[in-house]
Formats: sequence, structure tokens, C-alpha cells
Amino acid sequence: MKKIIIYVTLVAGLVCSSCSGWLDLTPNNERVTSEYWKTKEDVEAVLASGYNCLRKMVPTLVDWGELRGGSVYSPSNSAKQKLQNFQLTPNDALCKWAGMYDVLNMANSVIKYAPEAQAVDETYNLQSMNSHLSEAYFIRALTYFYLVRNFRDVPLVLEPYVDDSAPYRIAQSTEAQVIAQIKEDLKVALESGGAKEFFDDDDWSGASKGRATKWALYALMADVCLWSGDYDGCIQYADMVLDAPAIQRPAFMKDGTLWFSIYYPGNSNESIFELNWDQNAYDIQQEGSPSELFKVASNTTYQFVWDESGDKMGNRLMAEEEEGSLRAANTYNVSGGQSFCIWKYQGTILNNRTSTRPSTGQDANWIVYRMADVMLMKAEALIWKGQSGYQDALDLMNAVRERSLLSDLPLDASSAGEQEMLEALLHERDMELAAEGKRWYDLLRFARGKGGIYKDAFISLIEANNITANLSWLHSALINEDAWFLPINQSEMDVNPLLNQNPYYTGVTA
Repeated sequence: MKKIIIYVTLVAGLVCSSCSGWLDLTPNNERVTSEYWKTKEDVEAVLASGYNCLRKMVPTLVDWGELRGGSVYSPSNSAKQKLQNFQLTPNDALCKWAGMYDVLNMANSVIKYAPEAQAVDETYNLQSMNSHLSEAYFIRALTYFYLVRNFRDVPLVLEPYVDDSAPYRIAQSTEAQVIAQIKEDLKVALESGGAKEFFDDDDWSGASKGRATKWALYALMADVCLWSGDYDGCIQYADMVLDAPAIQRPAFMKDGTLWFSIYYPGNSNESIFELNWDQNAYDIQQEGSPSELFKVASNTTYQFVWDESGDKMGNRLMAEEEEGSLRAANTYNVSGGQSFCIWKYQGTILNNRTSTRPSTGQDANWIVYRMADVMLMKAEALIWKGQSGYQDALDLMNAVRERSLLSDLPLDASSAGEQEMLEALLHERDMELAAEGKRWYDLLRFARGKGGIYKDAFISLIEANNITANLSWLHSALINEDAWFLPINQSEMDVNPLLNQNPYYTGVTA
């Protein structure tokens, strides 16, 4: 059995890309696993690599979270159109999960070996180790949450690949088993007491919003509970963020004029966790950053869906802007041919869609969680729980609307029906969190809630917003619930015979 070198590739990619500051912490060259894990710095290097690998996955997170939802589409990329039209095959690159397992390997390595480093490094105290472990558990939980929402049943790997004895052929665990592990990881992280409320500026160069805090753990747990139908749990953990008395906590920014600061320069008070790009140190916009992905151009890779008439995303944004909405005015930009380019990641000035970020490193961050998202999570959980929670849900939705200078929703909590409330909630999330990688998962929760009673409404929403697929084809695909999840890439099937292909794609070839 040979030793595996921990330099740059620690089994399929220790360092996924480089960045300034704390993300430049990388393992020393040519050190084998048995000689590594001796200092606090060794742990920090691998942990930083985990964040870095996760950041590299942002283009995939955009595709998985948006294209099938119909609000964002790709007008010119045929590979991405296959995803948005539910025509993906196991041979398509967009269903590869290898990069996510690179992230998991970093997290698993820290979880397993940080105690070894702490045992031999006198400067590495227990509190610091628990802080690092809480971040690693967050990274692992978040990564599995992306995987389970896109593939449903996935291999649950909890040990790092550090030598040839590691099992590379692992069967899938069920969605329920993966969700249970995610919740357990988050509980371990929170119960250790190591999760920080914030990170000091001299600790990894002040990347507090780019590292998992206690608030990020709460937000993720609320999201996982909402996904799994644990509505009481969602409300409980959402309130841990929303009602926190701590001074150094995220805060919902009620002043609508500050809305655009969520994206420029980023890391606002509103933010809970985001994947950071350097704002100053680069001479080009970085590959994979939202600023690079969502360029303002008629042939851009992604844009909002729009048509001459109807209620598609671009139309809804324009209509809301006419009502005086700040979020709408700063979310999109109309370029040639009435294409609705995604402006929030590209602009620099509030309510001015002419000033773009320079190509000299002014990259937008990818926001994973922010306060308005958590507020709307809680609102959704309250709706699912029953009419007694409708008024509180409306209050939360209206608070988000009022921040954008919009009037309250025209709904009466005493007479509104559940579907009416949920569709209002879906609309608010679509508008407030536009192009933030949430839309597909929001729709899927709607489709799967309460045994699938809103399946037809879910299909109708997708059909109404898709402009690239034949609608009869689209309907026939969406009737099959297995089609809601991605195929396992054929390369994974070839090397791991224990995997079972998503039944919808069995026998499907390119």
C-alpha cells in the first residue's frame, strides 16, 4: 500500500484554484499524509482548500439551481438547454458530481485529522480546533445538501481518501439517510460550541462572511428542515438567526436604498454566508464568478426569461419596476433584442443600469444565504403548517416587499387558501432571490410537499416559463417524478458498479 502525497492533489484536488488572502493557504509541497497534520496551519490549509473547491463549483450551482426552474435560461448554450428542457443524458457533463466530492474530501480530511494536529501542536487549542471542525461540518453538510436535492440518492462518504485502502466503490444512501447525516453534522457543529459568531480581520484576512459562522449553520439547518418537511424545525432554526440578540449578527437591512450593497461590494450586514471573490487583486474577472457568468450582452450565457406578452420572469421584473420596486430596478438590464441580462452581479451604482463593474477584478460574490432568504424560509414553513400561521407569513413577505418600496400583498390571511399563499411565497422568493440559485429547489419543495398535492401546479409553473422546449414534451417528462432529479454521469457508473442509475435515465444514451 503506497502513501498518497498530500500536495495540491490530496486525492483528486486538494487545491481547486488559488485566491488571495486566506484562500492561498495550501499544503506544503511533497508531504505525505503521515507527515502532514502536525500543526494548526496544516488544518487551516486543507480547510481553506475546501472553501476554494466549493467556490469552483459556483457555475454548477447556478446551472443546477436555476435552469430547470424557468426564471433563468441559457439562450445560446445547447448543453445548458438540455438541462433546462429536461433532456439531459448520463453522458452530459452537467450531471458530473466529481467536483462536489472533491469538496467533501477536504471536509472529511479536516474532520478526521484535525484532532491529530491538535494533539501534537501546543499552540492549537481545543476551541480553535472545534471552530475549524464546525466549518468542516458545515461544508460537508452544505455539499451533501446540494447533491441530495439534485440526485436524490447519493454515496454517503464520511472518510477521506488518503491511501489506497479507501473504498472507491460505495453504494448510494437514500435521500432520508443523507438528510439525517446532514442534520447530524450540523448538530455536532453547533453543540461543540466552537462555531464563531464572526471572524476577526486578522484571522485569515477578514473573510468572516466567506467562512461558516454559527449563523450559517442555523440558516443551513433551517433550509434542510424546510426541504425535509420538518416545518417546526425550520421555524426554530430560522428564529435562531432572526431573533439573535448578539451584537455581531447578520441583520435584515430595512433601508431599501442599501439593497444593491448586498451585491456590490458584497459581504453586507444582510449576508450570512457567501463564496468570496477578490475585489481588488486581479487584473481580470475571475472564471466562475457571478460577474463573469452573468455578463451584460445580448448573447450572454444566462438571462431572465422574457417574451412579448405573458408573465415570464423578465415581464414580472419589468412590471414590478413600474410599481417602484428597488429590487427589480437593480436586478436586470435590458440589452439588445429585449434580452433581460442579470444586472445585480454586474452593476456598481444603485438604480443605474449603465455603470458596469470593471474587468479588473470587481467580481461579485456568490451568496448562499442572506437574511431575506431565511425570512422567506420561515414564511413558507408557517404556510405549510396551516392557516394559523398565514398572518405571520404575510408579515414576513410584506417586510421583504416593503424594503423594496412595494405595497403589501393583496391577500387576506383569514380567507386565503394554502395554494394561493404558497404561490405568493414562490413569487416573492423568485423576485427577491432572482438568479441566486434557489428557484429550482423552491419549485421542487412545492411539488413534493404534502405528498405531491401541488404536482400539477408545479408542472404548470415550469411550462409557463420555459421558452425553449416543446411543451408537450416538457409535460410528458415532468409527469415522471424521477425526471426531477439528475442522471448519474456515465463515467461514475463505469467505475462504480454499486451505483444505481436514476430510473428515468436507464437505457438513455446521448
